[in-house]
Amino acid sequence: MTQIGSISNPYLYETLNMMIGQSIVVQTEKTIHRGILISVLPDDIVVEISHEPFFIRMGEIIWVTLATRKK
Repeated sequence: MTQIGSISNPYLYETLNMMIGQSIVVQTEKTIHRGILISVLPDDIVVEISHEPFFIRMGEIIWVTLATRKK
């Protein structure tokens, strides 16, 4: 198990852990990604986009939020 002291942004790490399994929107410097948050690692998150795992480095995340469903 990773100790919180070795995680670059422990607040983001803990918040993302509460979002696992949910549909999220993540903005990086270059693009916005939408998908299901599969896993949170100390340096990366894994988002399922079009049934493929996509790794996003924690340091590249500008913001993240839960995706809203259109009715």
